[in-house]
Amino acid sequence: MTSRRENFEKTMRHQTPDSLILDFGGNPLSTMEGQSQEKFLDFLGYQREEKQERLLFGQTPDLDERILKEFDIDTRSVGGILPCEQSSFQKISDEEYIDEWGIRRRFTGLYWEAVNAPLKDATIEEMENYPFPDPDSIPEAMLQNYEKKAKYLFEETDYVVCGEHPVYGVFELGCWLCGFDNFLYRTAAEPEFVEAFFERVWEYQKKVIEIYYGRIGKYLHYTSSGDDFATQNGPFLSPAMFEELIQPYLKKRIEYTKKYTDAYFLHHSCGSVTMLLPNLIESGVEILNPIQPKAKDMESAKLKEAFGDQIVFHGGVDTQELLPFGGREEIEESVARTIEILNKDGGYLFAAAHNIQEDVNPENLAVMLQAARKYGRK
Repeated sequence: MTSRRENFEKTMRHQTPDSLILDFGGNPLSTMEGQSQEKFLDFLGYQREEKQERLLFGQTPDLDERILKEFDIDTRSVGGILPCEQSSFQKISDEEYIDEWGIRRRFTGLYWEAVNAPLKDATIEEMENYPFPDPDSIPEAMLQNYEKKAKYLFEETDYVVCGEHPVYGVFELGCWLCGFDNFLYRTAAEPEFVEAFFERVWEYQKKVIEIYYGRIGKYLHYTSSGDDFATQNGPFLSPAMFEELIQPYLKKRIEYTKKYTDAYFLHHSCGSVTMLLPNLIESGVEILNPIQPKAKDMESAKLKEAFGDQIVFHGGVDTQELLPFGGREEIEESVARTIEILNKDGGYLFAAAHNIQEDVNPENLAVMLQAARKYGRK
């Protein structure tokens, strides 16, 4: 019988695996949000643990091991965005805080939204003097826990071990710190500011990469980065601007990560990234998440035909309409069709197109996972 890791390697070599890899919770963009996990545990008849504290922005819950075993999930995750003890973090109330980058965040029902932009209209000098978190203050106890978990999963199990990305992307940090409108304006009108900002963020990223992957890199099968480059209808920047401004830093991040790990590299970007796919592939992205089927030009068949021999796809099952509002037969048919298209000749890791939110009926989630196992085996 082919092992999980053998099937994963087949998938990455664009060979059809004996059993499709099911990724649920392997990275922070294939997990569950809000109270969705609690609702799913109730649906499955499992007793909940004590209610957990609300997670802060960028944090995602570890999925309950009973769920992962119930649906024979192939992946297990380690890590997450690494916090720094020396930073601008400040709690204001249960509904509001200032994060380690000095961004004020307010809870709006499901997400923590940024409600200020501390570097809006800042000069290069002001940006250079703005306090960044200190990566040397990442808690040692947290790193030890990650290392222990990764070592156990790698040596004592057959799961595909996934390293959650430890640091934010350059573009999203620019949008949060400057405000979306201000930062997008600057990519066109003040590229020298953008490049100086990216360079400073890159120095921070390098240190976090060294610390994180230096501890757990040898235990990982894939790892990830997340940086949203597109809207529902197309990229924030033209391919030419992306190539000039962002691509060099994504490429450097991947190359630097590969100094510390042999893990395959997944990049997450919401939205319609089809126009940017050649850039992402050239940057070294080996797995693309999420394959958002409701976004423009992100139909699975078109992507598979155009890029299926160059990159592995991850995701593909619609979370905007299908899972919240679809019926059982519709969901099963969609899962079967997605697998038929994307898993042809391998190169596909099964997952929903994004995290499961509270509006997804638990029964629909169960149908999706059961159908994936049903149609994902030879």
